[in-house]
Amino acid sequence: MDMQALLQQAQQMQEQLVEAQKALDEAEVEGSSGGGLVKVKLSGRGQVEDITVDPKAIDPGDSDESAQTIADLVLAAIRDAEAQVERMQQEKMGPLTEGLGGMPGGMPGGMPGLPGM
Repeated sequence: MDMQALLQQAQQMQEQLVEAQKALDEAEVEGSSGGGLVKVKLSGRGQVEDITVDPKAIDPGDSDESAQTIADLVLAAIRDAEAQVERMQQEKMGPLTEGLGGMPGGMPGGMPGLPGM
């Protein structure tokens, strides 16, 4: 077993992980609901950055119903954006975390003592 090669591989994986984390930090995802009446922007880490509600979502004649409808639309838009963030995180981080688990190109046998490794 070539220790130098293992150390180089670990360094490369660490650099790739840092790059993937930076890409997630800089990414922005938009979820929507109600045909675009509500839009939610999330960071690549899943933090809500902005919520936009189209005035058309508000019924001035029924404020109680409008409030509930808007709450439902906001929740649906957040869930839509979260699903997109999850897919993006898996796309960026998945190959790196699989490599740690002993997958092809990863460290042979994974990392003993760590769950899932």
